[in-house]
Amino acid sequence: MKRVLITGAGGQLAIELSRWAPEDVDVTALDIGQLDITSSAQIDATFARVRPQVVFNAAAYTAVDLAEKEPEAAERINHRAVDLLRTACDGHGARLIHVSTDYVFDGLSPRPYLASDVSNPLSVYGRTKRDGEIAALRSASSLVVRTAWLYGAHGKNFMRTMIRLMQERNATGGEVRVVADQIGTPTTAAGLARALWALEAKGASGVHHWTDAGVASWYDFAVAIGEEAAAIGLGTDHARVTPIRSIDYPTPARRPTMGVLSKDATWSLLGAPSVHWREGLRETLSEFASFSHAHSIGSTTKGTS
Repeated sequence: MKRVLITGAGGQLAIELSRWAPEDVDVTALDIGQLDITSSAQIDATFARVRPQVVFNAAAYTAVDLAEKEPEAAERINHRAVDLLRTACDGHGARLIHVSTDYVFDGLSPRPYLASDVSNPLSVYGRTKRDGEIAALRSASSLVVRTAWLYGAHGKNFMRTMIRLMQERNATGGEVRVVADQIGTPTTAAGLARALWALEAKGASGVHHWTDAGVASWYDFAVAIGEEAAAIGLGTDHARVTPIRSIDYPTPARRPTMGVLSKDATWSLLGAPSVHWREGLRETLSEFASFSHAHSIGSTTKGTS
């Protein structure tokens, strides 16, 4: 069986990578308490024990705004740790698959970004992710996959935040204000995980793009979350979603106005396109609802006889 190491266990992508792993793969998924990827000693010890043939790096510093205040932490995790992993992979004959972001671009392109386009990040987060790409690609066998607006049924993400806010405002009919002038593509963690496994099986290397299909603003995404969540009884029926401009919601980190990634080359390699983002949203909300319901029942019945 092929031995695969997944970093960042417990995060939304690592959860899905483990869930969708092929049957002929032996997966070892480690969280930061089990493997600190900023420590060369821990990486060396883990590689000696696990002897991975493929490493999925699903660990990252993703607090985009906080990175402006903590640039060293973002640099350590998003760049230098990737270089340590790539060095260890080279030394053990393993292949590194590293996940990056649309934030390596400045958002000024009039068309979807190609994998070959020159990056120009606007934020500390974007810069450290770009530098992590460069570190990974020092090995010809490495694969870098850029994605965007990632969310899932588990972990912290925009979908779960919107559901919580809408549920809080549902009783009063309060509003949720969401930026409408930033454009990209919502992408499910499950869909990305399946694509990463497919790319690994193809032996893909270099830079590839993967998101769900279609285009949306954050406002569009929030409206869709409210509608689809209401349709399956998640209590978002009466919350109003109000569009605002980025200038009305200032943040420490600048975001790309247009972060749509071209997936044509990746779709061609894999022989099929990704699903439309709204279809992915329905799938993820259905799982979230089932998970939340099961958790609610477990909490209610705990300690009863």
